[in-house]
Amino acid sequence: MTTLLVIAKEPRPGRVKTRLTPPFTPVEAAALAEAALADTLAAVLAAPARRRVLVLDGAPGPWLPPGFDVVPQRDGGLDERLAAAFAGCRGPALLIGMDTPQVTPELLTVDFAECDAYLGPAVDGGFWALGLAAPDPALLRGVPMSTPHTGAAQRARLDGAGLRVRELPRLRDVDTADDAVRVAAEAPDSRFAGELALRVRGAGR
Repeated sequence: MTTLLVIAKEPRPGRVKTRLTPPFTPVEAAALAEAALADTLAAVLAAPARRRVLVLDGAPGPWLPPGFDVVPQRDGGLDERLAAAFAGCRGPALLIGMDTPQVTPELLTVDFAECDAYLGPAVDGGFWALGLAAPDPALLRGVPMSTPHTGAAQRARLDGAGLRVRELPRLRDVDTADDAVRVAAEAPDSRFAGELALRVRGAGR
């Protein structure tokens, strides 16, 4: 069975979702980040897994439900941090971030019987999920992160290693206020959508 990894930052004002400021304040942006993280963790809890791991930059808070092992993120660029997350796994693993609160348990239920890797492309050109049947940190190190071509570069790395790759559905990351509105519309019953509606109403936006 698969290990499910969530790589995340502690949702503290000024440290997360800074591209939401403006129109939101740092406190509001952190509240939206916490809601997105809570939705993500709930989906992971509802999906079948051998182990559930939160790879965290910061400290756990009341938003963390039982059922997760918490490990600190390593230092270095995002490619190094993702590589280190996979290095701590034995057997198949699927890693996601905290920016897709619309994710469902069904999307996280993967089977490596007929493939070696899964890649979930993101609308902005990155990727929201990466799964490896045999976790190998070298498959991530040196991949340029946070660019419009990150997803394509990661796919090329997997293809170059001779892996059989399956793509997951394309999802939108929450980076900007426009992204937040679009994602909330995709998951209207999510905690994230509720938090966004609260913040918009409260500010009269």
